[in-house]
Amino acid sequence: MKDLLKRILPVSKKAFANQMELLNRKLFETQTELTDIKKMLYYQLDQQKYPELLKQWYKDRTGNILDLDDPKTYNEKIQWLKLNDRDPRKTLLSDKYLVRDWIKGKIGEQYLIPLLGVYRNASEIDFSRFPDAFVLKANHGSGMNQIVRNKAETDLNQLRYQAEGWLRENFTFSEGFEMQYDDIPRRLLVEKYLNNNGRSLDDYKFWCFDGKCRFIEVIKDRGINIRMALYDTDWKRLPYSTGTYPLLDQDPTMPRQIPEMVCLAEKLAEGFPHVRVDLYLLDNGEIKFGEMTFSSSSGTCRWDPPEADLEVGKMLKLPLKRIKEVNI
Repeated sequence: MKDLLKRILPVSKKAFANQMELLNRKLFETQTELTDIKKMLYYQLDQQKYPELLKQWYKDRTGNILDLDDPKTYNEKIQWLKLNDRDPRKTLLSDKYLVRDWIKGKIGEQYLIPLLGVYRNASEIDFSRFPDAFVLKANHGSGMNQIVRNKAETDLNQLRYQAEGWLRENFTFSEGFEMQYDDIPRRLLVEKYLNNNGRSLDDYKFWCFDGKCRFIEVIKDRGINIRMALYDTDWKRLPYSTGTYPLLDQDPTMPRQIPEMVCLAEKLAEGFPHVRVDLYLLDNGEIKFGEMTFSSSSGTCRWDPPEADLEVGKMLKLPLKRIKEVNI
């Protein structure tokens, strides 16, 4: 590190920027190596130790004691499901690439965002093949995506490096034992950028329990002045929120496509104790599939008020016995 600092000073502004990028990369690589070591230790542990490790993680993240023997709140039940509901369909549907075939067969290809490329390594990506705007994402976790609105103004080398980091990430143990991400073959996806008349996409998250949509999380103005609210299927605002973003100041008019979107979400959620189905609605009326999420916020939602954690938990009925294998 001292040798690196000696090379940084004194330098030109451009050289300084290059050295800072090098330093950031080395820091990222070191953090990634430490994370990988931690995850390797998890893999080597007897899985009977997972509950105690999960309890400690949950306490660190929420400040609350996790009751896995008699879970009652939504957050607690998600922790129980992460360890005990090993339905292999959850791995298939958490894979942002493989889920596409399932969506095509279940509700139709017209709901899929067009795919421009699939890669196993970032070095394989030829950015010259893509339009000026596109979306790059990894298929095996959450939060690993980048919207490119102007290719000419984007540092594509940095983007490639970022994508390499995604591929090194084993998301299974990143956020408290989300076992559905285990065994997903890691890939990079390039999707069409949906130019929604210059507006950000409206995001609708359908919270389904036993195949029935109980409420809708609406997210508006993402990336600008992001706001959210929860509504029932009749578009009545609910008196609580997930605490993810500030609340909407005014209730938007219910889109005419909401009944269709509810039907789509329930069709996709059929057969699961709980899944959140994310759909986008474009200004031209088109509906596009986003993703299926089986452990929202990894079971650490900041419910506001806190009592909502228990109320939503009542909607989630846990399987009577632990699921080990279900035919896909």
